[in-house]
Amino acid sequence: MKIQNYEKVNHEIKSKFEELKEKHPNRLKKKLNVSWSNWGFGLEDLEDSLTRLKQAGVNYIELHGNHYGDDLGYNIEETQKLLKKYDIKVSGVCGMFSAENDLSSNSHISRQVAIDYIRREVEFTSKIGGHYLLVVPGAVGRPNKYDDAEFYRSVQTLKLLAPLFKKHHVKAAIEPIRSAEVSFIHTFEDAKRFIRAVGHEGVMHINGDLYHMQSEEAHISQAILDARNQLINLHLADSNRRALGEGFLDIDTVIMALYLIGFNQDGKFVTPEPLGPGGDPYPAMNSIPNKDELNKLVRQTIDYFRGREAELLK
Repeated sequence: MKIQNYEKVNHEIKSKFEELKEKHPNRLKKKLNVSWSNWGFGLEDLEDSLTRLKQAGVNYIELHGNHYGDDLGYNIEETQKLLKKYDIKVSGVCGMFSAENDLSSNSHISRQVAIDYIRREVEFTSKIGGHYLLVVPGAVGRPNKYDDAEFYRSVQTLKLLAPLFKKHHVKAAIEPIRSAEVSFIHTFEDAKRFIRAVGHEGVMHINGDLYHMQSEEAHISQAILDARNQLINLHLADSNRRALGEGFLDIDTVIMALYLIGFNQDGKFVTPEPLGPGGDPYPAMNSIPNKDELNKLVRQTIDYFRGREAELLK
């Protein structure tokens, strides 16, 4: 029987991965760095989140970018103490972009709020040792465009901040998001075009998300291969945006693609972010968490991912 088009790509990736295992086994010794994006834990205390992650064998955390004002968000000294106590490092910070702080907004006030927000988060990310700040060019939860100039406004606004990223040694990670949630920048190629338009070495990287990629990319793992060094972080969730292993996502081919681009190195991360289905996931960050459900979510996802990784590396 003639195989389907996506299977052809899968076979090519598997063949290259098997060749890598045979000819360059040393490149597979280091495992992928697993982090966890904690904003989906809602209003939970950071220490409770760190306790859960440590118990599940997670050594990195992607912190909620919750500095929405000068008086809001994680305190630097307190955060540093907790990270040291649990021996967990920060992979990066998940920037949160809504209509109130939209880089592409037709409101000058909203764009200024976005500028001030990013300034706070870049400085925070630098001080706690994070590698990247996730940046969404347009508001999440706003799938309808303002007008035909939103790409231009977003680029021009982020250009003002690009030198700040370089100064603080923090990588701006542009995240493409599915068209059901944002009005533009839906694919890796869209993100690359946006990065080229900004044209600054402070804005060079991509944050991928498997859930968005399954809606927008022709082939998830091929997009990973094509991104190569520009990819700095990859959010993980199964096809239903729940724990890995609960859907039909082909995580094996994703893992093989990541090893093929040398993603198993310092400063690169795979970061589960299983938020559940829906067009606007942001309400989750203001919810009261069910700790038992979160414990199960984290344990299942981490065990499943590490289990599949181990099977491939046999």
